[in-house]
Amino acid sequence: MHKLLKQNQKGFTLIEILVVIGIIAVLAAIVIIAINPARQFRQARDSQRTSNVNAILNAIGQYIADNKGEIPAEITDSEQSISNTDADLCSILVPTYIPALPADPEADIGLLPYPCPGNYDTLYTIIASSSIGRITVKAPKAELSTIEVTR
Repeated sequence: MHKLLKQNQKGFTLIEILVVIGIIAVLAAIVIIAINPARQFRQARDSQRTSNVNAILNAIGQYIADNKGEIPAEITDSEQSISNTDADLCSILVPTYIPALPADPEADIGLLPYPCPGNYDTLYTIIASSSIGRITVKAPKAELSTIEVTR
């Protein structure tokens, strides 16, 4: 009888195993929530959008400086997309002021090379405020926060 009791004490009980599995599951859930890869991908895309918007505005600023304060005629006081059908900025900015016109990560075209392609849409919008003399570029597809830069 004494031998039988010792054999039963060598392993773990079902309760102990379930408790350990439960603790591991809770810790795994906490780690997955903390890492949250989907949110990190959204943050990365929004960072790219912010960089692109700033690059476009910097190129426009250089154009304005080179042209004695004249805003490109393609930019109007109504919001329009930066595309070949609305504000066609590719032909005036690329390659003189920017090596390639950046597009939104969702546009799946990356950078618009020189010479500019016939049909393109960066998925960014632009507007000139005639009252304050400022230009605003927006990224309407931003996922976590509004991305809009005015200069």
